[in-house]
Amino acid sequence: MDVVHEACAGLDVHKRTVVACVLRSGPGGTVVQQVETFGTMTRDLEALAAWLAAEGCTDVAMEATGAYWKPVSNVLEASEGFTLLVANAEHLRAVPGRKTDVKDAAWLAELLRHGLLRASFIPDRQQRERRELTRYRTALIRERAAEVNRLQQTLEAANIKLAAVLTDVTGVSGQRILAALTEGKTDPEQLADLAHWRLQKKRDALEQAVVGKLEGALRFVVQRQLEHLRDLDRLIEQCDAEVAERLRPFAAELARLRTIPGLGPRTAEVILAEVGPDLARFATAGHLAAWAGMCPGNRASGGKRYPARARKGSPWLRAALAEAAWAASHCKQGYLPAQFRRLAARRGKKRAIVAVGHSILVIVYHLLTRGTTFEDLGGLYFDERHPDRVRAAAVRRIEALGYQVQLTPKAS
Repeated sequence: MDVVHEACAGLDVHKRTVVACVLRSGPGGTVVQQVETFGTMTRDLEALAAWLAAEGCTDVAMEATGAYWKPVSNVLEASEGFTLLVANAEHLRAVPGRKTDVKDAAWLAELLRHGLLRASFIPDRQQRERRELTRYRTALIRERAAEVNRLQQTLEAANIKLAAVLTDVTGVSGQRILAALTEGKTDPEQLADLAHWRLQKKRDALEQAVVGKLEGALRFVVQRQLEHLRDLDRLIEQCDAEVAERLRPFAAELARLRTIPGLGPRTAEVILAEVGPDLARFATAGHLAAWAGMCPGNRASGGKRYPARARKGSPWLRAALAEAAWAASHCKQGYLPAQFRRLAARRGKKRAIVAVGHSILVIVYHLLTRGTTFEDLGGLYFDERHPDRVRAAAVRRIEALGYQVQLTPKAS
């Protein structure tokens, strides 16, 4: 095979060590191999960069395993003269005959030498930092939801049935009632008076729901859970402010994304942080959907297509798109809810959510690349594509009920 890079290196990255293998073309077409092992502290990685530069290596490849590749990438990215290629570990998993770290590094260098590696999408450092910030906020929101569930379980153990009456136990009314319960108040009428005036129509049910035994260890647990929820709310508010500050230069892009049904402020911020404002990396919207794992799997053999799962993409981006798709599916009018209802009836809700999430990502691609705002195709888009089929299907359904149908066009 042709040699693409005369001097290149492969890195097998672990938590505490990095095995580096450098391949260079020697006299007479021979290949000279040198292997060194370095630590993963910053000084060790700087020594790795100096050793690669001294060996005349300009192209470096490594696997994107966990988060251990990030410190190596940060140091080599800061050093001048290196072209870093981070390969998807899934593309290299099925290669046989590699049993040691040295063989892993040598195989990566060999593939890079002949140009057989495909680089993963690694954004610049500022976008990576924005990703970490939005992902941390998402993790806090998930932790808060888990803590609310634990709080409800503790209340159930104390015979407090607030969750059966209140939509949100941690809302204004729920917080007041729980604070009074932890202080030892047990009068149902006094506790019901703490609820919002709109809940007074549920007063009888509310008075029955607060009757229980919240004392001893259960009271201590509820107090700690409420404190934890307040701390999480404070952290989430701080993250919201920091995300807004970091994404202030992209206010126009966020405004465009928020015109899409189902995209709230936080979801739009997560999507923009994950894909970035510049989508020149992706040739088409299909390439972006394939990278995100929001398109059907490709499995064909013998001229037949078989069912296949969607490929693995960014779990953070997929979760944000699924959340936006669920929100869009609850809209009454529009293209996206019509698409959801059309697919959910035939393929199920989960497949329909993936399809709607794919459509949202395609819309995001076109809005960011063209600088336009979202224009809804309307809820009748699918019917207007094939009106004859829709009309014939409706006639068949009515005739199946025993009626004779005669259609008369309306005047325009």
